[in-house]
Amino acid sequence: MSGLVLMLSAAHPPDDVRIVAKEGAALAAAGHRVMHLAPGDPPAPALHGVALRSHGPKRRGWRGRVLGIAALARAAAAERPAVIHAHEPDSWLAARIAAWRCGARVVLDVHEHYPSRLDPRLPPALRPAARAALRLLCRGLALGADAVVVAKDGLDDAFGGAARCTKVRNYAEDPGLPPRRHAPGPLRLLHLGALGAARGAFTMLDTLALLPGETRLVLIGRFTDGSEAAFDARAAALGLTQRIEKHGWLPREAALARAAECDIALVLFQPGVENHRLALPHKLFDAMLLGVPVIVPGFADEVAAVVADAACGLAVDTADPRAVAEAAQRLADPALRSAMGARGREAALTRFGWQAEAARLVALHGRLMRSPRKLPMLAAGCARRKRWR
Repeated sequence: MSGLVLMLSAAHPPDDVRIVAKEGAALAAAGHRVMHLAPGDPPAPALHGVALRSHGPKRRGWRGRVLGIAALARAAAAERPAVIHAHEPDSWLAARIAAWRCGARVVLDVHEHYPSRLDPRLPPALRPAARAALRLLCRGLALGADAVVVAKDGLDDAFGGAARCTKVRNYAEDPGLPPRRHAPGPLRLLHLGALGAARGAFTMLDTLALLPGETRLVLIGRFTDGSEAAFDARAAALGLTQRIEKHGWLPREAALARAAECDIALVLFQPGVENHRLALPHKLFDAMLLGVPVIVPGFADEVAAVVADAACGLAVDTADPRAVAEAAQRLADPALRSAMGARGREAALTRFGWQAEAARLVALHGRLMRSPRKLPMLAAGCARRKRWR
């Protein structure tokens, strides 16, 4: 039996798509024992072959998360894993501490551009210094890790460059659903995933107001920035409430089945955020696999490049509701939607498919499992003290 691969999260939910449905499932299918140790209550004892365990309630705010690092490290070390695969900066540090206790190998999984995370909270004059400091912190954590995994291009610079990093991009696995059959009729616009102002929620409302009255907006996901009440009030003020379907969070299979009933997928990240420029979201590839054309930000380098390569949608100024509405009106042609949807699906099944990403991840963990287990530093220290007595 293979040693335990412990997926460690300080903030991600127990059933996170990347961590459980993609990475964890790929490792479990390759024969590894996999557990996700995360905050909150798991929806089931296991998903996709991955055991789900809670280390307690989610800690709120940066102070709470920093203060929780020691407890997270103790919980991780108690599982006696062979490899700890950690998914946020605080869980990276907890993984390093836990490895010092139990001798596990450590993998840092980089989902975002962390050196720019403080930008919105700082005046512009202080941002370069803050980025430089955070880049040094990331580099230091990476130097002590056994491997670094990055979710998209543009993230490896802060971790020692491409030579030290393994790319495991957020490409999607075929859900087994038939592609959308596009037909004439009222449009159903889709937003899949976390919602908020920075993700274009209010642009969606202003866009919907510019489109024919029978157009519907389908929202699958939670508001994560506290703006839902303001969104609802704005929708009511514009007379749009009856044109919006809010499904909230749904299990992945149910979410994709609902998404497959829509005509156009919206990825409306707003400008001014570095992580939006570097974004490579699950929702893009989910839509492509479902044969649904997409409207995406022209400023988002990787997203726009994928859409241009696959010719599966339109890149626009997502801060301009008129530009988004014009793109939707252009996609009102069912023949155009069918052609774009088919090209997107073919691309998502081949050059943007999950299989190659999964293979790189499995190969990395195979190498780590075959390498000798490290002696826990606590045990090593005790051994040195005994030798010198």
